[in-house]
Amino acid sequence: MSRFLADARLVAAKDLRIEARSRVVLNQVAPFALLVLVLFGFALDADQRTLRAFAPGLFWVAVLLCALLAIQRSVSVEQADGALSGLRLSGMSPAALFVGKASAVFVQLVVLEVLLTAGIIVLYGSEVDQPLLVFATGLLAAVAVACTGTLYGALASGLGVRETLLPILLLPVLAPVLIGATRAFDDALGSAAVDGWSWLGLLAVFAVVATAGGALAFGALVEE
Repeated sequence: MSRFLADARLVAAKDLRIEARSRVVLNQVAPFALLVLVLFGFALDADQRTLRAFAPGLFWVAVLLCALLAIQRSVSVEQADGALSGLRLSGMSPAALFVGKASAVFVQLVVLEVLLTAGIIVLYGSEVDQPLLVFATGLLAAVAVACTGTLYGALASGLGVRETLLPILLLPVLAPVLIGATRAFDDALGSAAVDGWSWLGLLAVFAVVATAGGALAFGALVEE
């Protein structure tokens, strides 16, 4: 177990160091995320009451769009210069490789979620009524998206058409996450009278299944 955790930390740290040097998330994905919120606001052409009502759904659509960019970036890092082959030849467990890469994507998604939360507060006038529910929803959804995205990113990469195929494969699978996270945020932001904590259970189940399933299946995908 200690070797597994050490390998996972090594991969996650590697990906985060690459991101820190390239600043793709900071210079490209983060501005894109805020631009999406601004464009949604213009497209609705509505007053702040309407924007607050739509804010949870718009928030999570923006998160998923940004997640696609982060996941494609994560996959491309391993394709460059045979990095993935080198990691496999090192004797590293495929499950540790999966957990490490998913962890790096998770960290990036959490940063983007914080930025987008500030965005909907400033641009849409949203108010956080239940900070703990926002925090829990953001973490569980980020785990679910990161693990599912890492798995499907490896699948699309193996087929050689990740840029076009990844959204087609990934977005339908993440529909339950989008629905559950949006409904939980409806409650947390006071946008609708729903029980957000019950929807949090759906996110928790999805996150556990995505983590366990990804760790088990990732090895078969990277071997292809």
